[in-house]
Amino acid sequence: MTVAVAEPVLEPLLPALTPWLRTRRWFGAGGGDPAAVRPVVVSVVHDEAPVLVHAVLGVPRPDGTEQLYQLFLGLRPALPARLAGAAIATVPEGRWQGWTLYEATEDAALMGVLLRSLAVRGRRDGPRLERTSAHPLPVGLVPRPLSADQSNSAVVYGDRLLFKIYRRPEPGPHLEVEALRALTERHCARTPALHGTLYTGAPGGEGLVLGMFEEFLPVEADGWQTALRRVGDCLEGRDGAAPATGGFTAHARALGEAVAEVHAVLADAFPRTRVTPEEVAEEARLMKQRLRLAAEEVPALDRYRGRIGALYDDYARHAGRGCPVFAQRVHGDLHLGQVLPTADGWRLIDFEGEPDRSAAERAEPQPVLRDVAGMLRSFDYAAQTGLATALKRSADRTPALRLRHARRAEAWAIRNRRAFVAGYAGAGGADPRCHPVPLRAFEADKAVYEAVYEARHRPDWLGIPLTAVHRLAGVRG
Repeated sequence: MTVAVAEPVLEPLLPALTPWLRTRRWFGAGGGDPAAVRPVVVSVVHDEAPVLVHAVLGVPRPDGTEQLYQLFLGLRPALPARLAGAAIATVPEGRWQGWTLYEATEDAALMGVLLRSLAVRGRRDGPRLERTSAHPLPVGLVPRPLSADQSNSAVVYGDRLLFKIYRRPEPGPHLEVEALRALTERHCARTPALHGTLYTGAPGGEGLVLGMFEEFLPVEADGWQTALRRVGDCLEGRDGAAPATGGFTAHARALGEAVAEVHAVLADAFPRTRVTPEEVAEEARLMKQRLRLAAEEVPALDRYRGRIGALYDDYARHAGRGCPVFAQRVHGDLHLGQVLPTADGWRLIDFEGEPDRSAAERAEPQPVLRDVAGMLRSFDYAAQTGLATALKRSADRTPALRLRHARRAEAWAIRNRRAFVAGYAGAGGADPRCHPVPLRAFEADKAVYEAVYEARHRPDWLGIPLTAVHRLAGVRG
């Protein structure tokens, strides 16, 4: 049962939480000083051992604002061995003194308790569920956490339901929930169905959106993992995949078709507007500003500022000559890791937008070519990552092999970029081949963004976007 919190439940736990917070990827992505954390929303969802506590914490940021973080915490007098990896600390004082505090999403028992609690309509305390589907929640399914390197967390119930937990919750309306609700209402076959939204406060109001329940799509590997395997096959000639084909181009074309279908549904669900030349010029100015700031953080970009900035100027002149530019709701962070190859074809997931952009930026309508550019960049990423993996594993380190593999990887990326574009155009999307000027500008903007992201989070990968920047800086037209 959920109980009202009439005492400072979380305060005794904060000293134990602080060191643990510093180790969470989703905390590092948001910044802030965990030593100054304060409870914003706290509820005890289940008051008997094992105890389940839900909390939203506020952490001050250097700019004077506050970053919110969401936690599901478990408490047990003794932690079973199967949960040893979820342990956070021993509670130093308070009502649970001596108990073990741990990450509750790892505990199937507590995640089952949570779903049963949310299924009770009319609850007033703690997080609540606003249903999208009329079907009953499958409360009897066994939950398990999804282990992935993400800025959010996820729990799967059986093979039917995915609970996505927003570790950095935002006030509603939420970008991803809005998009999935609209896609579900229009029976889009290329996205998972939305079952409900977890929130605090009044439904549809200004309360925090904490997470959502959506259709679970069981696959052996996502698009990124699948592409990496195919790059390896292409380079090594395994499984009958000749270097001339790479065994992926048909999938890339089908992926382009799927993206075009989703764009069409989003255009029907949300406003589609024509961007004025003045607005394009302002966007080009902002792109140059992002480039300048990126070069300050990643000095290797500085030598390309003139030529990349010229691509942005070309985009502004292109619109100024009367070439139409339209904006609509898009995916916002489209890459191979955001698509799943299911038995029914490709599905697109995770409509939150780029994690390092503000909520206001992510909510702005964008040209569909921004999504296209993101996927084209992802094919480059897959080719370069697969190349690095193959070279690392090979016993043959000769320059001849490196050159041969590099050429094959580049050819793989080119073939699949072209196949994706052809599929997108064939399914009725605006043909990217007819809009090379904005597409190059968006690719460059994406590569600059990637360079900053990699410098912050994965320095070993920085060479991939820098190689793309180098290539794009040499292309004019």
